[in-house]
Amino acid sequence: MAEIVPTILTNDGEQYKKLVTTFQPFAKRVQIDVSDGTFAPSATLPLNQVYWSKEWQVDFHMMVVRPSEHLPLILQLKPSLCIFHAESGENLLPLFEQLKAAGIKTGVAIMRSTFPGTIKQYIEAADHVLIFAGEIGKQGSQADMLQTEKIPLVKAINPNAEIGWDGGANLRTVRAIYRAGADVINVGSAISNATDPGAMYESLVADLDKRGVVI
Repeated sequence: MAEIVPTILTNDGEQYKKLVTTFQPFAKRVQIDVSDGTFAPSATLPLNQVYWSKEWQVDFHMMVVRPSEHLPLILQLKPSLCIFHAESGENLLPLFEQLKAAGIKTGVAIMRSTFPGTIKQYIEAADHVLIFAGEIGKQGSQADMLQTEKIPLVKAINPNAEIGWDGGANLRTVRAIYRAGADVINVGSAISNATDPGAMYESLVADLDKRGVVI
């Protein structure tokens, strides 16, 4: 069964605090999005201001041009997983080595225009491959379901990699994303903007187990 992972994407400290409080009763794993305002259109709360519940497994999704500049703080904060974009301006392999040495799992994110075969070296080295299918730096975008075609290509390169999905996951799309082979489905506005975020989380989890035709 895939994991439903709520995501935090904000540049406002009070909103960040609200989301942490909202997710606390039900979330087991949370993705924290961090943007430098260059790789993605707008900056998020800076990494030195993020925090989380001690019960959570936390993934950092680093939407940054220069990952190495953020590495010292990442090593200090020690998330469970840190995901860098293949399209950033640096070689990720030395960074992966430092993360692994510190006991942090490594991830590579693939934008919609990136073909898995062109970043084979990163996929082979990563513990997690994030298929990005929305609009960078935004929540509530429509899922590009054609991106599911990348999942078997990634698995052919690294059968042991955990496959993540980010972009447009909601009750209309989550089961199709899961059936396509995603292990982790990150969900933003569908949970955070719901009238009852906890109930929406449970509905998304339950939907993964439903049988029948996916439309």
